[in-house]
Amino acid sequence: MSAKVTAKLSAKFQISLPKAVRTAQHWQAGQEFAFIPKGKGVLLVPVPKLEELAGLARGAKPQDYRDRTDRA
Repeated sequence: MSAKVTAKLSAKFQISLPKAVRTAQHWQAGQEFAFIPKGKGVLLVPVPKLEELAGLARGAKPQDYRDRTDRA
């Protein structure tokens, strides 16, 4: 994928994602996305399906958890 891939906002406030981006990210039609504001821009991230999260925290243990207040 080239470093500069652009798209225009339509009169209906819609953007078509360029094929190079869709292909590189393996995005499919009907996939859900979240928009996260970042300064003057926005971060576009796919919302994972529940089955994709299964086993994500396998092996995680609450003991020995280091909280932010523990940092020096």
